Amino acid sequence: MFFSGKFLPSSGAERTLAGTTLLSSIGKGIFLTAGVLYLTRAVSLPAVETGVLFSVAGLVSVLAGVPLGRTADRFGPRLVFWCSLATSSVSAFAFLLCRGYADSLAVVVVATSAQAALLVARGPVINRIATGKPQELRAYVRSVTNAGIALGAAVAGWATAQDTAQAYRVLVVVCGLCFAAALLVALRLPRLAPLPAERASRWAALRDRPYVVLSLIDGVLSIQYRVLTVALPLWIVTATEAPRWTVSAAVVFNTVLVILFQVRVSRGIDSPPRAARAMLTAGLFLMLSCLAVAATAGTSGSAAIALLAVAVIVHSLGELQQAAGGFELSNTLAPPHALGQYLGVFGMGMGFAESFGPALLTWLCIGWGWPGWCLMGAVFLAAGASAGPVVRWAGRTRPAAHAEPQPA
Repeated sequence: MFFSGKFLPSSGAERTLAGTTLLSSIGKGIFLTAGVLYLTRAVSLPAVETGVLFSVAGLVSVLAGVPLGRTADRFGPRLVFWCSLATSSVSAFAFLLCRGYADSLAVVVVATSAQAALLVARGPVINRIATGKPQELRAYVRSVTNAGIALGAAVAGWATAQDTAQAYRVLVVVCGLCFAAALLVALRLPRLAPLPAERASRWAALRDRPYVVLSLIDGVLSIQYRVLTVALPLWIVTATEAPRWTVSAAVVFNTVLVILFQVRVSRGIDSPPRAARAMLTAGLFLMLSCLAVAATAGTSGSAAIALLAVAVIVHSLGELQQAAGGFELSNTLAPPHALGQYLGVFGMGMGFAESFGPALLTWLCIGWGWPGWCLMGAVFLAAGASAGPVVRWAGRTRPAAHAEPQPA
C-alpha cells in the first residue's frame, strides 16, 4: 500500500531501514512531545530557561550538520548512522542524571546533535540501498517517520496525563530503549563504503551558492511545519470560536494525510525541474491554507471548523509537495561522494526554520491577526516561486558528471 503497492519494501536492507526508522521515530516523538515537560516537571527548571536551552541546542545541531556530513562521506554513512542511534539512546538515559541547567544543556545538545547526525547519514543510506527510485524510498521513510512520531506522542500522552516526575522518568527509559532497539535493527544494514572521489574542500557545499540558496528557500517553506503546532493552536484558542478539540484534530488529520499520500505524491517528482515545480505548488497551497485560516477570524463555531478543515487539507497538500521537492533537490544536486556534507548544508535551512519559525509565526499570525496570516502566505508563495530560477542557476553550475541525466 505504501511502497510499490505493498505495505513493506521488497528488499531486506529497505525493510531494515524501515524498522530502524519506526523505532527511532517513536523515540523522537517521545522526545519532541515530553522533553520540555520532563525538564520543567521532573528536573524543576523554569519554563523560560528550558525554552532557551532547547533553542541553543537546536542552533548547535544546525551548525554541526556540515562536519557530521563530512564524517559520513569519509567513513561511510552506516557508521555515522549507528553512532547517532547509540548516542541518542545514551543521551536519553542521561536525562535521568540531570539535576540543573548546565548538565541539562549538555544532554539536550548531545541529543539534538545526534538527531541531526541521524538525518545527515540516513540520506546517503537511502540512496545506496534503494532497489528502485530513491525518491520512493525517501517518501516511504518519511511516512514511517510520521507514523513513529505519532506513536511516540501517544505514548508521551500517558506521562503528561499522569503529570508526575516518576511518570516522566519512565517515559525517558522507554525513549532510550526505543533508540537502543533501533540500533540493534540497524546493525543488519549492509556495509556502505565511502565513495571514491578527488580530494574536495571541507567547505565545498557552503561555496556552492545555488545549493545554499535552495537550502534557504526550503528553510522558509519549512516554517510550515510549525504552523500546525504553534500558530494554529494559538489562533484557534485566541481568535476563533472553534472548539478546543480542533487543535489536536488538525495535527492528527495532517499526520494521517502525510502517512497515506507521501509515497504517491513523490513518485512523479524525479528531476530538479519537477522538484522546482513541486516547490512552487507547495508555496501556492501553503498560501491558500494561510488565507483559509485568516478567514476564520470572527466566524461561528461550525463555519470555523469547516474553514479549518479546508486549511489543514490544503496545508497538507503543500507539505507533501515541499517534502518531495526538497528531497529531490537536496539529493540530485549534490555530488554522490560528498552527499553527506551537502545534506548537512541543506538541513541548515530547516534547522533555522525550527529555531526561528515559532517566534516569526507568533509575531505575524498572532500579533498581527488575519493580515499576518495573509503576509505569511505571501512569504510562502514567494519562496516557492523563487525555486525555479535558482534550480536553473544550479543546473548551469553543475559539472557534467553531476548534471541531471537526460532520458534516452
